[in-house]
Amino acid sequence: MGASFLIITMRFLQSSARSILPGIIFLLAFSSCSKKEIPVLTTETVSSITIMSAKSGGNITDDGGADITERGVCYNTSGNPTKLNQRTSNGTGTGTFVSNAMYLNPDTYYYLRAYATNKAGTGYGDVKEFHTPPLTKGTVTDVEGNIYGTVVLGNQTWMTENLRTTKYNDNTPIPLVRNNDVWTRLITPAYCWYDNDSLANKAAYGAIYNWYVISTGKLCPDGWRVPINNDWNNLSNYLGGEYLAGDKLKEEGGSHWINFSTASTNVSGFTARPGGGRIDGNFVYKGFAGAWWTSTEYDKDNAWCRELDDDIVELLTGAVGKSFGFSVRCIKN
Repeated sequence: MGASFLIITMRFLQSSARSILPGIIFLLAFSSCSKKEIPVLTTETVSSITIMSAKSGGNITDDGGADITERGVCYNTSGNPTKLNQRTSNGTGTGTFVSNAMYLNPDTYYYLRAYATNKAGTGYGDVKEFHTPPLTKGTVTDVEGNIYGTVVLGNQTWMTENLRTTKYNDNTPIPLVRNNDVWTRLITPAYCWYDNDSLANKAAYGAIYNWYVISTGKLCPDGWRVPINNDWNNLSNYLGGEYLAGDKLKEEGGSHWINFSTASTNVSGFTARPGGGRIDGNFVYKGFAGAWWTSTEYDKDNAWCRELDDDIVELLTGAVGKSFGFSVRCIKN
């Protein structure tokens, strides 16, 4: 009985092995064929390098056996960039793609490489190194002989200091108004110095003008003008939008900003300072905020301006009374 049982059992196992073995081989083969690997790709040459952007991309030659769910380039200033650093996102799938690395800093060395992600992980292309050019700077002189720094930002050229002229560009004087009550009632052009103190404020912050000065069209040096509202929009967009532009425009450190932020880098070279303003005849917010007129009218009583505050990140936009007094930055025609 026992011997027969053993023989039957052995025959059953042999028979089972013969029937199961092909299935095991099939499963092993299927498992081997379906194994996923990270993508294989190369990085395109970096080109079209500006002070704040560069063009590159990648070529995904092998998806690793799984769909590419994300691709782009990543970049940093220390080497071997990963997706944890700044990166672009440029669709899905294999083949070539183009990426624009944005919001770079001028005169800086960068490392960049393409990446592609599938369910197995992220593959990287070869690392490319490049250097952004320095800011293009210059000077411009107004009718009184005041010299201002300038900087090229994209397709715009801006003054890097607030205007401090007391004359129009045709050499006629702008009325100086010191009295608070008189200033409040004005519907004609006027300028002043913060706290009526030119010695303390002219060099650092420039003059304060009401909008009626702006409306003459004669304030900036020849070949320059007070920016329209859209000029400021273009500047903001070039620097990454209103929530990134503020810290790139503000002067670095606490020489003039009382509550300065370490995030304020002035990489644009714009050097925005908190010159305050004159509201309802009163001098306010020097050291805490700066505001600059545009030449764009809102309605018969108000015009657009731009503002930077010490405790607010973004570049603010608002329509305010034409009798208010603010700073002016000129833009080249």
